[in-house]
Amino acid sequence: MGDKPIWEQIGSSFVQHYYQLFDTDRTQLGAIYVSSYWDSAELLKCIFILSSQADEDPIMGFHQIFLLKNINDAWVCTNDMFRLALHNFG
Repeated sequence: MGDKPIWEQIGSSFVQHYYQLFDTDRTQLGAIYVSSYWDSAELLKCIFILSSQADEDPIMGFHQIFLLKNINDAWVCTNDMFRLALHNFG
């Protein structure tokens, strides 16, 4: 099996970087997003709202999907889909 395919290396590195920023300095997350619909301030506002509510709630499962694109030799997120895994709770 050997080395991981390049897309798996890129994805793993991006996810590790994303959650490290999320845990240590969320103000830096806007730099990894590219969007024609949202500016960085609006995006960070949504991230802070979600994370501040999450800090008070019990830990729940979730799914998060990032659509990545290489722009100027940097991998950026062009779409982020977040979904709570509520089906296990009732």
